[in-house]
Amino acid sequence: MAYFAAKIEPAPRPVQDEASQKLESLLTRRSQISDMIIAEKHRLKHGSDKIVWKHIQGHVNWLESELKDLEKELKDSIRQNPKFAEKVKLYKSMPGVGDNLSYNLVANLGELGHLNQREIAALVGVAPLNKDSGKQRGRRMIWGGRATVRKALYMPALSAIRCNPVIRDLYQRLIAKGKLKKVALVACMHKMLTILNSIAKNYTPWDYAGAKY
Repeated sequence: MAYFAAKIEPAPRPVQDEASQKLESLLTRRSQISDMIIAEKHRLKHGSDKIVWKHIQGHVNWLESELKDLEKELKDSIRQNPKFAEKVKLYKSMPGVGDNLSYNLVANLGELGHLNQREIAALVGVAPLNKDSGKQRGRRMIWGGRATVRKALYMPALSAIRCNPVIRDLYQRLIAKGKLKKVALVACMHKMLTILNSIAKNYTPWDYAGAKY
């Protein structure tokens, strides 16, 4: 490992403090429970056995109760930590950004605001990379990076396409140029992340009228 570090010289990453580790654990568990609810509801929709249906519905009810408790614990964790609460308020000033993304940024992307735009996009995995081999040229695509943050960016990007003027204009411009919807959406995720990086770096809330994004 020492030889690898000496040759590759990877950039140092900040160590999570105890509060950030707790927040990350709660977010991970919430994601797990949400996935289980989706799976069980899918079984309800396609199941026909009434006996099994009753058990599945009971499990869904229990999972939804657990999810509600987790949501409360997450909000309490943020509220009890002034540093976290201030960051969440800052990130949520941007149209399209809600609790889930802002919590994930606090817990899983401590580098936000400390890297340049290219570095933060590569770290999260929303920077399109070439997939070339020799003379063969592959399609540019995203891969690697912080999958949890990238996943958390997906739904806010869809929301921002509707309610955020900067993201909406970017999406419409790319679609007008003939870009695939998925490609345009990834570009919007990339743009949202770089704007959030700027917001974190300058420690100033979103201000469409007074800033150029």
